[in-house]
Amino acid sequence: MNNLDIISVNIWQILISLLNLVILFLILKRFLFKPVKKMLAQREAEITGEYEKAAKANDEANELKASWEDRMQTAEQKADEIIREAADKAERRNEVMLYESREKAESIIRKAKAEAERDKADAKEYIRKEIIDVSEAMSEQVLGREINMDDHRDLIDSFIDNLESGV
Repeated sequence: MNNLDIISVNIWQILISLLNLVILFLILKRFLFKPVKKMLAQREAEITGEYEKAAKANDEANELKASWEDRMQTAEQKADEIIREAADKAERRNEVMLYESREKAESIIRKAKAEAERDKADAKEYIRKEIIDVSEAMSEQVLGREINMDDHRDLIDSFIDNLESGV
């Protein structure tokens, strides 16, 4: 019968093994599963918090990006406005300078015309005096005597006036 003892089932031993297994399970649950679950829950909470922070940072970055895009668009509009104003100022300055240049040119032309008229009048007077002197000299030679200067001048003046009115 020795052989049967080896194969036999001992209920007390099975119960004690089961009781050991239950005790071991309770001990592991108390000292291992609960702390591990707690640590996993903390880790999950940390990861969730990190995701929330990342989402918040992403939202803030998107807001900053939108703000900078608005600022850039505003800056571009201001730059365009400044360029338009500068072009308008340059055009107005150009018009003023052109007007001033025309005024100066017209003034120079007026001065030149006035000077030409003066030179013309001076030349007429000079020619008149020369004609008088020449005619006086010719009259003296033709008449052989000296004429009264006042009479001579009156004669020449009336002759020149007749010439000018005829011309």
